[in-house]
Amino acid sequence: MTAQLIDGKAIAAQIYDEIRAELAKMKAEHGVVPGLATILVGENPASKAYVASKQKTCTDCGFYSIGEHLPEDATQEQVEAAVRRFNDDPNVHGILVQLPLPKHLNEERVLSLISIEKDVDGFHPLNIGRLAMKGRRPLFVPCTPAGCIELLVRSGIQIEGAEAVVLGRSNIVGLPVSMLLLHRNATLTICHSRSHDLPGICRRADILIAAVGQPRMVKGDWVKPGAAVIDVGINRVPDPTARSGSRLVGDVDFDEVKEVAGYLTPVPGGVGPMTIAMLMWNTMAGARHAIANR
Repeated sequence: MTAQLIDGKAIAAQIYDEIRAELAKMKAEHGVVPGLATILVGENPASKAYVASKQKTCTDCGFYSIGEHLPEDATQEQVEAAVRRFNDDPNVHGILVQLPLPKHLNEERVLSLISIEKDVDGFHPLNIGRLAMKGRRPLFVPCTPAGCIELLVRSGIQIEGAEAVVLGRSNIVGLPVSMLLLHRNATLTICHSRSHDLPGICRRADILIAAVGQPRMVKGDWVKPGAAVIDVGINRVPDPTARSGSRLVGDVDFDEVKEVAGYLTPVPGGVGPMTIAMLMWNTMAGARHAIANR
């Protein structure tokens, strides 16, 4: 058996087409263009690259994009003031604070200050609280977990009634994606570094989501034949054959698992493209919400 690859780039492209079609209708009927504001503190190269990519995608979608780049030694008050300005800007429908922030800043305070109606990262305590409760609906769902679910749904993979295992319990991916699977009536197990018999737990899964941050941790004999495996990991490992001397791999041993799984996301090109696509989707949802509450 060779797994069917789930092409995150192709699915993200479908989402962008849907966004552009809705944008044309929104502009024609309401005169509104979705706007995304980014706040970047410091000179971290990865963070700068992520913000630039998000801003470029905004432009490609036809969105309004604005950014605030603060120095590494910016004070808590300066960062919070930037959030407040964007909270008050009617042209901004989503605010993204690029993480991690420098260690001297209180990250929780900054994120909590973002208006829940502009929390397109989905990390506001009220959004996370609603996500964790049965019968509640958050305004926004965190982008990477939402992208994982879209990959499954748009690939025709049955979630309801499936046994789902999430490897990892981070606030960013593991816990929110677990809640999303529960909302879609999967039978859920969350496992982590202190779980006993990780291979045995993972082998039960019809759907396995690996989000643990350990390169090639999930081996072929960890996977149930025919399972759908979503690899969230992005790890840089040495590779003397590559021009850069390194390459990106996931939390899944791709070469082993592709011979066992029914569906598998590659790294890169799987979950990664979906994160920014879902950020644009959330920004569109923010504009939709603003129109409904004018």
